[in-house]
Amino acid sequence: MTKIILTNDDGVFSPGLHALAVALDKAGYEIIVAAPSSERSGWGAGVGTLDNGVEFEIQQYIIPDAPHIKAWGIDGPPAFCVLTAMLGTFGEPPELVISGSNDGANCGRGILHSGTIGAAMIAQNFGISAIAISQRRSNSPMLWETSGAVAVAASEWILGAPRKTVININVPNKPIKEIRGVQRGRIAAFGTTKTSLKGEVPGKVKIVVTDRDVELKPDTDTALVDGGFVTITSLVGF
Repeated sequence: MTKIILTNDDGVFSPGLHALAVALDKAGYEIIVAAPSSERSGWGAGVGTLDNGVEFEIQQYIIPDAPHIKAWGIDGPPAFCVLTAMLGTFGEPPELVISGSNDGANCGRGILHSGTIGAAMIAQNFGISAIAISQRRSNSPMLWETSGAVAVAASEWILGAPRKTVININVPNKPIKEIRGVQRGRIAAFGTTKTSLKGEVPGKVKIVVTDRDVELKPDTDTALVDGGFVTITSLVGF
């Protein structure tokens, strides 16, 4: 049975992570959830302080719809969660790492800051493949079962691909039957929104998120997921 470490940056309590855990478990994979005990979005591949003797807390977590799946909340960012798993904290290292499903798309150049993607990149350092998966927000409730179905299909594919392949997947928030297809995309200049800072120095500045006002090339990851496609971008290998 293939062992998968499942993590995210929204926290171990995230419904997107739970949906992937349930779907992958039903597909026959051995799932170990190792995710931050609190939200750690925007950490990229940061792992925090690794000085000798530093301690961190790990607590068992119960996934409501799947109490039999082993799940752990870790006091650290997602890349650190993967690092702990690769170093044997939860038994034998996994054969695959999956990070997500993130609440909101991870596309455009902003993926450099994504904790979802940072966690997947750590797997490559240990010689295995990984998937980062995110679901685009819309005005409708999040249909996490779509990410679950995509994760199962992507896992089957990547386990047959060259080792150390890392892919970033963005999923429209639609029922699986309404997905227009799967497309490979290149990284866009912008994601689904724009982020800016407002304020004065000295003083306070605040983050302001607005709608994107830039037209993007149709073959980019952001444009494709906006158009209703499951979009795959290669990060390492392919």
